[in-house]
Amino acid sequence: MINTFKEQQKFRQLWLWGLILGIPLAITIFSLTMDYGEQNLSHTELSIAPILPWLTVLLFYFLELKTLIDKDGIVIQFFPFRKKKINWDEVATAEVLNYGFVGGFGIRMWTKYGTVYNVDGQMGLALGLKNGKKICIGTQRAEELERFVNNILSSSV
Repeated sequence: MINTFKEQQKFRQLWLWGLILGIPLAITIFSLTMDYGEQNLSHTELSIAPILPWLTVLLFYFLELKTLIDKDGIVIQFFPFRKKKINWDEVATAEVLNYGFVGGFGIRMWTKYGTVYNVDGQMGLALGLKNGKKICIGTQRAEELERFVNNILSSSV
């Protein structure tokens, strides 16, 4: 049996990258073709305008959901924002399921599955913790994850 389950997910949806790149590109083109004399904007203001959208592009490029599961527990890292470790003794229930649409991608809070970490798709590991909290971790490898979690849970009983 394999001792660890590792999964790394990045935003790879073409339509999303079209939006992410299209907006800064449009702002950059607009600021480069702007007639400064007609507007009350300086060269500096129009030069700075595209910076924030391009920083957003960089952020999406580096965003990554990493999941590591072993006999000790589960580590979720949504780089660069959050890293969380959950020990198996904190888990009351664990099941791989189709959680459907949860309002977008990223870290979604206050869903019926609790906090959802999602990069793409609708499948994830839903955890019910003994303290009453819920967490759901998206996956692109649902069948493999389900087998792995079932093996861990059956060997710890």
